[in-house]
Amino acid sequence: MNPTSIATVSLSGDLPEKLQAIAAAGFDAVEVFENDFLTFDGGPRDVGRMIADLGMTISAFQPFRDFEGMPEPLRARTFARAERKFAIMNELGAELMLICSNVSPQALGGIDRAAADLRELGDLAARYGVRVGYEALAWGRHVNDYRDAWEIVRRADHPRIGLILDSFHTLAR
Repeated sequence: MNPTSIATVSLSGDLPEKLQAIAAAGFDAVEVFENDFLTFDGGPRDVGRMIADLGMTISAFQPFRDFEGMPEPLRARTFARAERKFAIMNELGAELMLICSNVSPQALGGIDRAAADLRELGDLAARYGVRVGYEALAWGRHVNDYRDAWEIVRRADHPRIGLILDSFHTLAR
């Protein structure tokens, strides 16, 4: 049987309330929304332990925004930010990070540029033992369609990089 999961952003309340409701509803896993994590008065290990104590796992840590196609020096800062998130994921016990397509007006277009960024990110993810899923936001600056997102993931050609399909962003266009 496939595990069921829901994102904490889908519920109201603080993080402990959300996690208790998710567990009570019978979900097997949870997508930890970064803002819920940041507003929690505790560290990553506390959150991971709370989730495990409720009998669940973390299916994803999300979202990581405005990553691909950034010009220097923003690109270097974006990779440093990703590395910090990977370290937090290790403490949380999360193995998958969701990256949504870039909406920044500073982002540069180009499928090959985005694929190269994701390939390099895959190398960084490998050092932390995590994976990355890339999703096209319906309002993405350069990537707003799952077919373009798939082409970027395909060209990145990295075992730590995959595609995330979201029915909302697919149908919203």
